[in-house]
Amino acid sequence: MKYLGLLIVIFTFVSCSKAPEPINYGSDMCHYCKMTIVTKTHAAQMVTSKGKQYKFDAIECMIRFLDDRQELIEKSNLLITDYNSPGIMTNAKTAGYLVCDEITSPMGANLTGFSSIEQAKTKIDNSSAEYYDWNGIFKKLN
Repeated sequence: MKYLGLLIVIFTFVSCSKAPEPINYGSDMCHYCKMTIVTKTHAAQMVTSKGKQYKFDAIECMIRFLDDRQELIEKSNLLITDYNSPGIMTNAKTAGYLVCDEITSPMGANLTGFSSIEQAKTKIDNSSAEYYDWNGIFKKLN
């Protein structure tokens, strides 16, 4: 009986984890647009404070999903793929964002995420490129 109590405690902590689950590219669906997530360079993910997982095929899908759910931004773990490390997630709130026609994204916003704005500038640094932090890209898309 004492093991049952221990299992319940462990299950409670594991089920409420804000850690992201791996994205299953080619089979997971975008929560916002319902397209299959296939591109490892542009995916995004949100894990709520209660551990609910939301996966997105593009950063712009996550941002548009959050437009009328802004209370989730502070309470959730928001992650984007670092373009320089396909399939590896980085904190969306501290990331840098690049909007440029030279890199297309799945939903057509030409929005790409990097671990920092400095990293984005090392990828493309030209006059047509636009660089944003989290607040800036959120405002641009909403």
